[in-house]
Amino acid sequence: MQDLYESWNALRFGGPMVYPLLALAVIAVAILLDKAYVYWRYARVPLLLSRLIEHPGTHWGDLDRQVATLDPRHYFARFLRVILHDRTRPAWWIESRAGDEAQAVERDLSRGLWVLETIVTAAPLLGLLGTITGMMRAFHLIGSKGLVDPNGVTAGVAEALIATALGLLIALIALFGFNLLSRMQSRTLDEMERIGTRVTDRIRLEGQDPEVHHEAA
Repeated sequence: MQDLYESWNALRFGGPMVYPLLALAVIAVAILLDKAYVYWRYARVPLLLSRLIEHPGTHWGDLDRQVATLDPRHYFARFLRVILHDRTRPAWWIESRAGDEAQAVERDLSRGLWVLETIVTAAPLLGLLGTITGMMRAFHLIGSKGLVDPNGVTAGVAEALIATALGLLIALIALFGFNLLSRMQSRTLDEMERIGTRVTDRIRLEGQDPEVHHEAA
């Protein structure tokens, strides 16, 4: 706790670049927390739903009821509703509508990632700018007459180091968060494609074999 307090206290010596850097840090943390909640709440396949999809003898009514219990904003519920609603249509129609919905989900999952990507680049540059201003301040105190203010020089060097360190720290957090979210997005879309293939294959099979359709009705 003492180290944390000292680190926070040291930010006072980071110069004017600390304020935009802290703003970037707040934005990055807000995006990461929001995305974490979204993936936990709306991008997980319920175990029961997964079992119903994988079981070949599942009735369409059971699948409809299970999807209806999910939040309307749930990504897999949105995706499956499109398929189930149009399951009496031709397979090419279902696949087209499912593909459109998958693209909409991808856009929703990608929202805000460009901000993290920007922070990864902007934070070190702002830190570098803070380094330059801090060193300029330090060297400015060393006049042509050789007069030196040791405290002022130390403050300028401290400003340069703090701004650099803070910019790199924020960039690293945003980078790891961006890579993690990109990986989670890829896995979610892969799982959505797998589930969509399972359901559309069954629809296509029932279209070829009326007896299968009668058993699943």
